[in-house]
Amino acid sequence: MKTIIIYNSQTGFTKRYAEWIAEATGADCLELSAAKKKDLAAYEAIIFGGWACAGTINKISWFKANIDRWADKKLIAFCVGASPIENLEIEIALKQNFNESEQKKVKTFYCPGGINYEKMSAPSKLMMKMFVKMMKAKKDKTEAEQIMVKMLSSSYDISDKKYIDPILQYLKV
Repeated sequence: MKTIIIYNSQTGFTKRYAEWIAEATGADCLELSAAKKKDLAAYEAIIFGGWACAGTINKISWFKANIDRWADKKLIAFCVGASPIENLEIEIALKQNFNESEQKKVKTFYCPGGINYEKMSAPSKLMMKMFVKMMKAKKDKTEAEQIMVKMLSSSYDISDKKYIDPILQYLKV
């Protein structure tokens, strides 16, 4: 199946996952800015990867604007975020990126990445630091909130090639 992976990455985690998927499938792999200039008609599967920002897949609007045009293709979107895969809120957040009609056309996946403050844009870094400060100041934090504060206080990497397995399996269907 002729496949293309299109990604938008801020700190490298989404790019890493896009490249792992491309390596495993022999797919073409392009950054979003380059993909916007390319004719995608020859592809049978189009995979879009973006990073999570407050539950939204960054730059997903471009992909969504083309869903109807790509009705004859297998469509996949994956999101890379800082939360561990076990976080129960991930599925809810993923669904919020697509309306009911779009959910029937696009299969979504989540891949845990991490945080890299050194590569993060200044506005994103500021937003994260403010969030962490707010969480630290909160009284009577739950255990989950305490863990979150500890994780988000510094850079970390929880990405793993194993998280692309569900995407690879879905491509074979």
